[in-house]
Amino acid sequence: MKLKSTYLVLSISLVFAFACKSKKETSTDSKKETAVASVEAPEGLNLGNKAPEIELNSPQGKPVKLSSLKGQIVLIDFWASWCRPCRIENPSLVVAYNVFKDQKFKGGKGFTIYSVSLDNNKDAWQQAILNDGLVWNNHVGDLGGWNNSAAVKYGVYSIPTNFLIDGNGIIVAKALRGDDLHKKLEELRIKE
Repeated sequence: MKLKSTYLVLSISLVFAFACKSKKETSTDSKKETAVASVEAPEGLNLGNKAPEIELNSPQGKPVKLSSLKGQIVLIDFWASWCRPCRIENPSLVVAYNVFKDQKFKGGKGFTIYSVSLDNNKDAWQQAILNDGLVWNNHVGDLGGWNNSAAVKYGVYSIPTNFLIDGNGIIVAKALRGDDLHKKLEELRIKE
């Protein structure tokens, strides 16, 4: 009987020790996760990467940095006035901008578009902005056509193409067109 009691006490002690150790490991693991989460994301073009900086001029010659839009959800949209699919997509972008520009999001407040033009004709670029009603302020380009420095940096080989970034510049989606853009923005929007 005494031997049974000793085994029982020993068993209870082991269970208790194991439970305490598991709790401690869990606590340590969550600290590691927090530390990893606080490390800045590496720059790159994949989901979860920090979008590479872009600084190009507006049609008026004013430099506009992508990072100047920090705090907002931003669609980096590569397009050109001569690109028929781009022009067909523009009305959907206008609707998304008007619906979501003043909304609150997980990871950002407000939505805007940073339009990177692959045009090499300034007049055609400006006329397309007017004709398509692209009312946001962030239109940039270098009139380099396919050699546009941002397009080269982002590996753009077909247009339209885009990257959606959160308020910290982290890529949260890519290649969103039409309803897919609206669905993603709705998913990120904070419902009140």
